[in-house]
Amino acid sequence: MTMAPQLEKLIQNFQEQQPLKVGSLIITVYGDMLALRGGAAWLGSVINLLAPLGINARHVRTAVSRLNRDNWISPHQVGRKSYYSLTGSGRRRFRNATPQIYAGPRSNWDRRWTLVILPDHKNINKDLAVKELGWLGFGRIAKGILAHPMPDMRPLERTLDDLNIRNHVIILQRASHELTASAALDTMVKGCWNLEELSVKYGKFLERYRPVYQRLSAGDIPEEMDCLLTRILMIHEYRKILLRDPRLPDMLMPAHWEGNSAYELCRNIYRLLLKKSENCLSTIIATEQGRLPPPDKEFFQRFGGLK
Repeated sequence: MTMAPQLEKLIQNFQEQQPLKVGSLIITVYGDMLALRGGAAWLGSVINLLAPLGINARHVRTAVSRLNRDNWISPHQVGRKSYYSLTGSGRRRFRNATPQIYAGPRSNWDRRWTLVILPDHKNINKDLAVKELGWLGFGRIAKGILAHPMPDMRPLERTLDDLNIRNHVIILQRASHELTASAALDTMVKGCWNLEELSVKYGKFLERYRPVYQRLSAGDIPEEMDCLLTRILMIHEYRKILLRDPRLPDMLMPAHWEGNSAYELCRNIYRLLLKKSENCLSTIIATEQGRLPPPDKEFFQRFGGLK
């Protein structure tokens, strides 16, 4: 099997996920490829990029209009061309998500927890707070009480600020479970986080992308456009899983956790696709100033270091 049929199969799998969430895919493109290369692109080049995936111009225009309304990106007109740039809110959201997507498993846990307590207060929308903190991996252990063993504190603080509840919630750090029976702790983890569903999703990801890695690692690196499209589809699928993964320390996870294998696979494929996919991206995406600027140095810190 050559890489072209493999890519065709990945595209087919993507198209079978009806309805196609084009806005989510565009967020993947901005987050993985554009945020650290200026964060702006000509709409026509985004349309050209996504066309091989079976996404037409109308779908792209509808999706970017919604992303504009949701304050992810904002348009700028130059003549007859529309350029879309990340908003300040969009950049903040990517800063919150990026550590989860490109960081590896967590093994250095000090057995302490961070608790967020949501008091009964008129300014606190508890359902919204639980949802937003859930994206950061927090689980609800009781009504109005959320917990995480190793949260990223800066995204937590930014999220509380965005919700305008920073001054009303109670944050307790380094809470110990030393007096808790292991069975009770296991029950809490299973009740707060749906690890079984995550395991199934990671398993499907591994099944889908292991053949890709086998071909790439054998030295069969495809054409630049194929590399770019494969990278988009892989990161998009991986991102959708990762953003629902609480990224708990290994000590709390089941043995032989599929998430660890998925991270290693995604990292290895990403590195093999990197050079050609970046070259293609530089030629296909246009900005108001012309070519995309080079990536920020932060880009090369992904997956433990890129070359």
